[in-house]
Amino acid sequence: MNSLKMIMLSHWLNAFFIFIPLAWVAHFVHWPNRAQFVLAFLAIIPLERLLEYGGEQMCFYVGKDFGDLILITLNNTVEATLGIILLTKCELRLLQSTIVGVVILHLLLIPGTAFLTGGARITSQDLNPHITELNHVLLTIGVLSLLLPAAFFSALDRGVAVSAEAPAAGTVSNETREIFLQMSRGIAIILLLIYVASRIYLHNPPGDDNAMKVRPDAPKALHEEEKEYLEGDPEVNQYVCLLMLTIVIAIMAATAEWLVESIEEVREQGRINEEWFGLVLLPIVSWSADGAVSIVFFAGYLWRLFSPNIDPPPPATLAKARAIDLSIQFSLFWMPFLVLLAWWTDRTFNLLFDMFEVAILLGACFLVNYVTADAKTNWAEGFVMISFYAMVALCAWFYTGQPEVHDMLGNCGHSLEAAAEGAAEVGAAH
Repeated sequence: MNSLKMIMLSHWLNAFFIFIPLAWVAHFVHWPNRAQFVLAFLAIIPLERLLEYGGEQMCFYVGKDFGDLILITLNNTVEATLGIILLTKCELRLLQSTIVGVVILHLLLIPGTAFLTGGARITSQDLNPHITELNHVLLTIGVLSLLLPAAFFSALDRGVAVSAEAPAAGTVSNETREIFLQMSRGIAIILLLIYVASRIYLHNPPGDDNAMKVRPDAPKALHEEEKEYLEGDPEVNQYVCLLMLTIVIAIMAATAEWLVESIEEVREQGRINEEWFGLVLLPIVSWSADGAVSIVFFAGYLWRLFSPNIDPPPPATLAKARAIDLSIQFSLFWMPFLVLLAWWTDRTFNLLFDMFEVAILLGACFLVNYVTADAKTNWAEGFVMISFYAMVALCAWFYTGQPEVHDMLGNCGHSLEAAAEGAAEVGAAH
């Protein structure tokens, strides 16, 4: 009972629980799609926060190192669930845009906001150098895995030259689609191996007695955080926590599915391009809880700034950059998982992304690597990251997509023949 009490009082965002039954009622009573979308969006906020809280509590039982992996995975649960639902609904083009949108959200907006608010009262904040060194390589290989299919497609004259047939202008052949499906599945398997190898290295680096320990040259705040998990007492019993996480994931999966079901009409009513919807708006769902916390934190900071009688707490010296780890896991684990899941369910989902989206990822990757190269951050660098995200959102608003890439996905189908028929129809429409 004490564990349940601590869960309910864990954060002020739990007040948003009121929207969960409302979202369910809106779905089953068939309220307007716009109302369903808004209510489902608001209902996901406390569920996402509970997943993060549950992951933090599990760190007390399994240690900081393995606990970080659990916490990263739980934080990606909303995005992964949205991706799986979009795949099962055959929204393949929207799925591609959403994958890119989730990665750049975790690379730019979330850490940028954390660096801006966290570094407002301190010259610079520290990052974990051990993690940062490897992150640069993992970020780069994740982006390059999408650059290869895009470059291959461009070299084939947009897919036409690979076919012995003479397809109509603007379409691709069945042979081309088969090549990119095989290529994507092979790349997906390799990416999964890279992610597994990186986790093994982080959990058990070479050397004597290095496993499950923070490196000596790590920031002092990181050692204090590890000590807290080793010596501190959790607020929630481990079995209650596991049960809570299971229930929250189940509720969140159902709520996310209803949110996706209401997407199409909301997008059409708002006259929003599919690319902008996937790149910007839909990924914001996954950031809704942290976004609300950041807004309140910033408002509280401004209140203390203009109220000299209130003494602000000391600034944190450790930068919050877990979102970068989220983007790495999503690009090296969840994205390949979606490709393999599409293979198992006989859907024509591949890693040939729109060239505009690949360019965005490349730019975000290089910017983040430059910002974190010295394992230190400041508020100005955070503002630059947020600004670049705003530039991406602005340009994406006017972007209508690359029709040849859409043709490659066909009509989702359950066979290459069906996909080829769908591609011919799309090509004729263009």
